[in-house]
Amino acid sequence: MSLLPDDFQPSGRREPPSYFFTPEEIGRLHRADADPRTALDEQTWQDLLLEAYEDKLAQGSSIFGRQMLHRRLRAGIGDDACTALDERLRALVADGGRVAALETALLPLRHAETEIAGLLFGDAPPQSPPPWLRFLWLLPVLLLLSLVLLATQPLGWMATIAGMAPLMVLQINYHRRIQGWTATLDSVNALLACSGKLAQAGDPLLAPFVAARGQAAGLHKQVGRTLLMRMSPSTQAYLDWFGGSNVRRYWKTMRAFHQSRDFLRAAYLRTAELEADVALARHLGGASHWCWAERSAARTLELEGGVHPLMDIPSPLSVRLAGQGAFISGQNASGKSTFLRMVGLNLVAARAFGFCYARAARLPAVPVRASMQNEDSLLGGESLYMSELRRARELLAASGEPAGICLVDEVFRGTNHLESVSAAAAVLESLCERDLVLVSSHNLVLAPLLRAQLDPFFIDTAGGRPVLAPGVLRSPNGIALLATQGFGARVEGRAAEVARWLSGHLAEPAALVAEEDSELTA
Repeated sequence: MSLLPDDFQPSGRREPPSYFFTPEEIGRLHRADADPRTALDEQTWQDLLLEAYEDKLAQGSSIFGRQMLHRRLRAGIGDDACTALDERLRALVADGGRVAALETALLPLRHAETEIAGLLFGDAPPQSPPPWLRFLWLLPVLLLLSLVLLATQPLGWMATIAGMAPLMVLQINYHRRIQGWTATLDSVNALLACSGKLAQAGDPLLAPFVAARGQAAGLHKQVGRTLLMRMSPSTQAYLDWFGGSNVRRYWKTMRAFHQSRDFLRAAYLRTAELEADVALARHLGGASHWCWAERSAARTLELEGGVHPLMDIPSPLSVRLAGQGAFISGQNASGKSTFLRMVGLNLVAARAFGFCYARAARLPAVPVRASMQNEDSLLGGESLYMSELRRARELLAASGEPAGICLVDEVFRGTNHLESVSAAAAVLESLCERDLVLVSSHNLVLAPLLRAQLDPFFIDTAGGRPVLAPGVLRSPNGIALLATQGFGARVEGRAAEVARWLSGHLAEPAALVAEEDSELTA
């Protein structure tokens, strides 16, 4: 006998409906056991554009696979789990036919329109059925007796109304609960149906599904679609309204669900892991620039020809760090922010999946923390500088707990130049004591101030393609861009004059102050 309900019986490769799930729903599995010390925080997730990357990975996956991919991205995986995943992915990438067969077997999962991880892995205790449930059978009996009175007594209609009233109240009170629970059961049935298909697939990778097949079939009989539910909608409606059958089934299936929650958790994790693996193998099969990443020490980072997978035409960049962080400078629009995002995403992918987007890579499996998109918040009542200060405080509080990598873009741009440089130098020096820091900035004076902690690099675009070279930018283009944007020679000339004076003042402040004092006393 097939484990699949009629709704899930395949007829060729037919695409199931595509359901929308909110980020909050996708993140419920991760939040069930997340460790805030090592998991990516929300700002890092947004700064590194990981939601868009997750969407790219999860194309064609159900809510089960999406939740597992999200969990891996946010939390990473340990060395042993990474080795096991590496072996599974290598086998799947090498066998496209196997991936296609597993995709077909996993199709029932995509009929799930409600996520169940929150219910399976949450801490909410199961509800106890109300005491009156055992006497529910009396209500339809009383209703039948009232109908007899209606036919034989002049005032029998009053007894009929009295018999129908509690049944109507029951349906009104339980309507929303039963609707939501029915959607949950449909997702459970999709999980059980998929487990049945995978147990029949004959793939050695699926041995755990074969071992659990009997228990899955037994649970399906308890929570699957019963004979009553296969009747016509009108017949079922009569049974619900006048017999309370849907209320009895609600409590019966809820009890079966909670009694089998340990089994369902294991089935969920097995299936979600497999679907996530298939999604990754499918993604790598269509990717042209990637490699298996070796794991390195916490303060060592080697990325050769790294690219960002969300860019249509990426420019590979290489970076090597050993103990020291990096101060990144470059002309406007040279790609400093993109470079930091590229490094960050590759660090996250290597920690979560064991591969990254480069020709070769040795990357540490450590937490990544970013500060790249601080901004004014009118509704939140927070200015740009205050948001930068808040984020800097968060990074300092998390630094070294455990040691990680910090990616900081244009630090403290929300205040004046002097205070921006001063605050940035103090915060970055402190961060560098416990974390590996990569920072990009137009404030070139930070490079000599932080040379003991950060090696200087600049993105050189002179050759037409960007290259990360050692040293500090010598030819900024902020003023030159005034001419290309139509400001005119007068504005451009005056800006250049002020820039020369400021550069000299910052380079030799003592000499300039002495010169100004002599001019004032003359």
